[in-house]
Amino acid sequence: MKHLFKLNHFFVKYKWRFGLGIIFVSLANYFGILIPQQIRKALDLVQDKISIFKQSGATLDSSTYDSLSHQLFIFGLIITGFVILKGIFMFYMRQTIIVMSRLIEYDMRKDIFAHLQTLDQSFYKARMTGDIMARISEDVSKVRNYIGPGVLYAINLITTFIFTIYAMWNVDKTLTIWALLPLPILSISIYYISNIINKRSTDIQNQLSTLTSEAQETFSGIKVLKSYAKEDAFLEFYDKECEEFKTRSLALAKVEAYFQPLMVLLIALSTIIVVVVGGWQVQAGKMTPGNIAEFILYINMLTWPVTAIGWIASTVQEAEASQARINEIMDIQPQIKSGNRILGECKGKIEFRNVSFTYENTGVKALQNVSFILEPGQKMAILGKTASGKTTIAELLNRIYEVNEGEILVDDVNIKEYDVKSLRDALGYVPQDVFLFSDTITQNIGFGVDIDSDQAIEYAKRASIYEEIGELSDGFDTVIGERGVTLSGGQKQRVSIARAYTKSPQIFLFDDVLSAVDTNTERRILSQFADNLADKTAIFITHRPSQLLEFDIILVIDDSRIIQSGTHGKLMSEEGFYKNTAMQHILHDN
Repeated sequence: MKHLFKLNHFFVKYKWRFGLGIIFVSLANYFGILIPQQIRKALDLVQDKISIFKQSGATLDSSTYDSLSHQLFIFGLIITGFVILKGIFMFYMRQTIIVMSRLIEYDMRKDIFAHLQTLDQSFYKARMTGDIMARISEDVSKVRNYIGPGVLYAINLITTFIFTIYAMWNVDKTLTIWALLPLPILSISIYYISNIINKRSTDIQNQLSTLTSEAQETFSGIKVLKSYAKEDAFLEFYDKECEEFKTRSLALAKVEAYFQPLMVLLIALSTIIVVVVGGWQVQAGKMTPGNIAEFILYINMLTWPVTAIGWIASTVQEAEASQARINEIMDIQPQIKSGNRILGECKGKIEFRNVSFTYENTGVKALQNVSFILEPGQKMAILGKTASGKTTIAELLNRIYEVNEGEILVDDVNIKEYDVKSLRDALGYVPQDVFLFSDTITQNIGFGVDIDSDQAIEYAKRASIYEEIGELSDGFDTVIGERGVTLSGGQKQRVSIARAYTKSPQIFLFDDVLSAVDTNTERRILSQFADNLADKTAIFITHRPSQLLEFDIILVIDDSRIIQSGTHGKLMSEEGFYKNTAMQHILHDN
């Protein structure tokens, strides 16, 4: 249970609920133990009365029946009272321990979600989304079963054993020893079977992650899947994975199926022993028939707790396997450490000093010794072939990744010194891979910022998307599908541009944001850029040059290095990548 020890701080946090829960469980079992004692007294009373009348040769008259009935009625009331009290405390033990488990489940999901948001992009590139979802949902649920029902039944088991065995020992020590003889066999069985359950539970959870990941990836790429008519192929593959999940689940169920009958058999064996040995004790005059009935009730009271041992063992082992998977993620620390300096009023100066970067997962060297200075309010264009390293510049500036060599400065301060949130708040980043949420267009433009309809309209106009939004069924209140699937590529890009305006940042980063728009729309957007970004520092990453927006600096990157830099006029006056690309673009437009 070493991985489950990580949960101990939750028990400390909710110690009052946990402590009260233990008390309520103990009280419920205490009053439960009193019930067999009252039944024994009632049976012995009847037995004694019958014996007395047999010995005296007297007949039972109505007054005797009335007296006996009255005494039995009193016993019935006492037993009913104990049952009611036991029920009340059972209710409150669930209100404390089970509610505690739900609160811990809430805390766990919140903590995992918060931790996942701190992890770097490299973590998400190495992990399947479905696997992460399985850990925050299925694995947490498995752990919750341990914290709630598992702990509750374990406490119930311990207290029931203590009270019951103590009561049995006070009645007859010899019969108690005989009745408990099967328990060591049960303990050994639990020890060996729990290890098997743990291993098979881990296999099941891993396979469930695979299933979740495959389903998530399939539905995310459903458009491609249908375009290539590969439904049958994916169904066959998914069916194969489901078959593997079924096989692993049945393997676990098989172990549990053997375990439950074994426990029932051992309990039944204890009952038989009580009847046989108890009968000998009654004949020897060491016990009364009421004691045998009392013992049988005690054994039956142990039936559920002992039977629950198998369920508890299974639950604990499943929770151990799930908590190990959760701990694996929670133990991962973000490589990007936030600084303490707050970037207040950003002026917008950007400087790269001999920056080099290599992607850890792939080993691809994205940037080599890149240096440039962009003064406040200046505009820079970055051109280059696909995978030349253009996007990496924006991601490093936004601290999505950390530089391997060199340093990046904003307002003459290394960005590592800034608080990450304050740095990113100063940047308006529109990535190449646009992501929109399944929400209204207004909410997607605001993206966590409370904006009114007039502001949404203004930002949409700046991004040249206002007219097209007005043509939608519900206008700005139109709910777009997951990842903005109901919008075209160009529309998604422009909604993303409008989103960047809501932050009113001093620095804008546009990563190939006009790749999916036509020429006329591009001209409108660029003219808006010229007006709205007049006093802003802006970096435009693109694969084609444009004469519609004047740039102070143009960088040409190839094979992770800067091969050309300067103004448009300077670069057109020299042979190289920029001039060749610009001429091709001019010929294409004509």
